[in-house]
Amino acid sequence: MYGTIMRAKVKSGRRAEYEQLMREMVPSAEAYGQGMHSYEMAWEDADPDRIVLIVHFKDRESYLANANRAGTDEDYRRQLEYLDGEPEWIDVN
Repeated sequence: MYGTIMRAKVKSGRRAEYEQLMREMVPSAEAYGQGMHSYEMAWEDADPDRIVLIVHFKDRESYLANANRAGTDEDYRRQLEYLDGEPEWIDVN
């Protein structure tokens, strides 16, 4: 298993919109495909506008293939509209 953890701050009042965007982009790991195993979205207690997103792929190769997929950058740019700055990314295995 291989994946990434994203930590970001969603713009104030845009949490529901961001959650909807994520459901549209990734309705489920099965529907998304691309070697995705699962993903989890959580909100920090101390700051309810701060999100932690954990995305698991079956292996590093699947993760890299998804990162290089034509639509990945477009999806990322759509997310940025809802985020207060660039997210922090931590790749994990």
